[in-house]
Amino acid sequence: MSYVTQNWSFDPVAILMALTVVAYEIGLSRLSRRSRRTSQRQRRRRSFIFYGGLVTLGLAIMSPLDYWSSHYFFVHMIDHLLLAFFAPILIVLGAPWVPLQFFLPVRARRALGRFLFLSSGAGWLRAIGRGLRSPIFAVSFFNFVMIFWHIPVVYDYSDTHQLVHIWLMHTSFLVAGILFWLQILSSHPFHPVRGPVWQGGVILLTNAVMTVMAMSMSIMTNSSWYNVYAHVAGVTMAPLTDQQIGAAILWVCGDFWALPMLGMVIRRAIREEKHSGSLADRLFRPHDEVLEIAPVVRGRRARN
Repeated sequence: MSYVTQNWSFDPVAILMALTVVAYEIGLSRLSRRSRRTSQRQRRRRSFIFYGGLVTLGLAIMSPLDYWSSHYFFVHMIDHLLLAFFAPILIVLGAPWVPLQFFLPVRARRALGRFLFLSSGAGWLRAIGRGLRSPIFAVSFFNFVMIFWHIPVVYDYSDTHQLVHIWLMHTSFLVAGILFWLQILSSHPFHPVRGPVWQGGVILLTNAVMTVMAMSMSIMTNSSWYNVYAHVAGVTMAPLTDQQIGAAILWVCGDFWALPMLGMVIRRAIREEKHSGSLADRLFRPHDEVLEIAPVVRGRRARN
């Protein structure tokens, strides 16, 4: 029981989380004055999912998980999965963007909107926004973050420098996760730019990267990669065993997110194509042939 009740810590991110909750609730209150009851109920249901994401984030950075992650690599791996996968998924599904926008009063909100979307001086901000929302950037950045922070010298440095660990590692995992999952999941008012076939490929690619990482840290090495776990007081588990358990968690938990998400995008593709036969045509027919027959198919549908 002491593993659960002891070694909780305070992280400055908790202040940002609390301010986010206050701003979110103010925005929900302002939206409720101009919305139907059905819309209010939908937003409240999404708010529970969003808060679940914040709770997951809090568990990753302030619970005993964070304390024991400095003793055991496999606990640190659990932390990384919470930060990069599960917390971002819940935040994206919770779609907090509109309520957070309505935290501002009407005049301030309109002035900010005119500046961001119409002002020539904010062109560079719009360019950054487009770059961050780019599917190629989001997927590349997510996989880069996962690989970069597990490079031994980078990992050891971040574990011994708390500012790097808290503000760079944790933040990059969370931001990369949100940007990645925005490419897969709808999060009002944002919707994925690419179709389900592309999304399925991205899921398979990312899962393959995680699998290769896990194999590299377990069955393809005979020594521990990380010096910070070599001489931890009170830890009797061999560092290589610890690393192999962490790799197994990364390997197995990859299926926990990849398989459900892959099933979701396949169902979405079948629903968009009406039946699986036309989906198979899109997957296996040459692209130029698809372009040639598309006008014919549309003409037939119009006559019917």
